[in-house]
Amino acid sequence: MRPARARIDLDALRHNYALTRQRHGSRTLAVIKANAYGHGAIECARALEEIAEGFAVAIVEEAVQLRESGIRAPILVLEGVFDAEDLALATRHGLWLVVHQEAQLRMLEEEHHPDGLKLDVWLKLNSGMNRAGFEPSSYRGAWERLRACRGIGEIVLMTHLAQADEPDSAATTRQIALFDTATSGIPGARSIANSAGVLSWTAARRDWGRPGIALYGADPMPDEANALRPVMTLESEIVGVREIAAGAAIGYGARFIAERPTRVGLVAMGYADGYPRSAPDGTPVFVHGVRTRLIGKVSMDMLTVDLTAAPTAGIGSPVELWGTNVSVNEVAQGAGTIAYELLCNVKRVRLVYQ
Repeated sequence: MRPARARIDLDALRHNYALTRQRHGSRTLAVIKANAYGHGAIECARALEEIAEGFAVAIVEEAVQLRESGIRAPILVLEGVFDAEDLALATRHGLWLVVHQEAQLRMLEEEHHPDGLKLDVWLKLNSGMNRAGFEPSSYRGAWERLRACRGIGEIVLMTHLAQADEPDSAATTRQIALFDTATSGIPGARSIANSAGVLSWTAARRDWGRPGIALYGADPMPDEANALRPVMTLESEIVGVREIAAGAAIGYGARFIAERPTRVGLVAMGYADGYPRSAPDGTPVFVHGVRTRLIGKVSMDMLTVDLTAAPTAGIGSPVELWGTNVSVNEVAQGAGTIAYELLCNVKRVRLVYQ
């Protein structure tokens, strides 16, 4: 069997949830959208269900998959519903829905709910991201319309932070102030904090937190020491070794030219598995207990590493692409992207839970 795999440390996941829950200080949803950021939504939900106060996903289909797997905890659908079929599914499965635009609000107003059935909703304010949410001038009116709907239960007031991972930016302070002004006098629980908000913005910690990337150990505030533990270790093995002379090229496009005689290890991992093709020469790789480097362009199914500093490494030697010894943030930064994208892109490799 091809040795490429992603080991998922469920104890680390529980540790990270407990840490973010403690930091936030009140109820906390575990965000497990996009297949739990590539970690496996069902398995992660099962690992967290006894300690998490609920989950958040992006779309109704993700929530239904969790319900059908036996998850009974509250599930918030962050994008809300797109049509009447979505709304019927959400009602049937007891989902919580974000309402962030007029069409969704009208859908709820026109829906005929069975007597006694109440749908809990989270009403989203656009406080500065300018992506989704009601404008401050129309927010109170939207809340009043929801309150008048016979089938609506609790209404949570929410917004989303655009720059909470930038501690020197004033944007988050402005967003929080705008949210407080727009919601002043409106009853209901509040939710502002994403991962960075939970970890670093005291003023954003309200009734509900919504940590996502932090649950998986990729600190959104990489300059901080938040004691998060990496949940995914993307790993493989050396499947071939060769010696090349100084001046020899490696891989497509001959991007890497050896500056000295070099021992090269071939690794069963490529961009079809989710490792970024844009990773440059020098990206750290951990081989057989030694931190070394990527050399040559990443191929669809293989990549090459410098084994010169690991003379005892050979065929079968373990390779960590990211995890405990190489931060996924470090790989992402070198590849010109973010940890979110790398984790969500992991595919084809086996997920091994521990």
